[in-house]
Amino acid sequence: MKSIAELNAIRDRKKQAIDIREGGEKKYRVVVGMATCGIAAGARPVLTTISDMVQAEKLDDVIVQQTGCIGLCQFEPIVEVFEANDKKTTYCKVDASKAKEIVEQHLKRGQAVTEFMLSAADLEKAKA
Repeated sequence: MKSIAELNAIRDRKKQAIDIREGGEKKYRVVVGMATCGIAAGARPVLTTISDMVQAEKLDDVIVQQTGCIGLCQFEPIVEVFEANDKKTTYCKVDASKAKEIVEQHLKRGQAVTEFMLSAADLEKAKA
């Protein structure tokens, strides 16, 4: 660091990254399952992709968080999108490519990506 301005810039970038994970009321709250089952299935790059895109696109109405086991290990990595109106969308078997599409379609345009969503039929098959 060569100046106080450079230090302030670093602080502001880090604060923005923290705000993405810990912000207050937002339009969307994105939760990525990061228990051992999720991590083993590839959840870490999914979380990173979503967080990086939210920050790069300056989606100030989105908070990205991680959680433990969601309880549907066979569908990991799982991404849940909670909307301010209490609607929840659950995406399953998400990879970095699907994560990008979820950000572009759901978080930016408000359109759920139905082909990635966990359905009642998926749950019934899992019970069998």
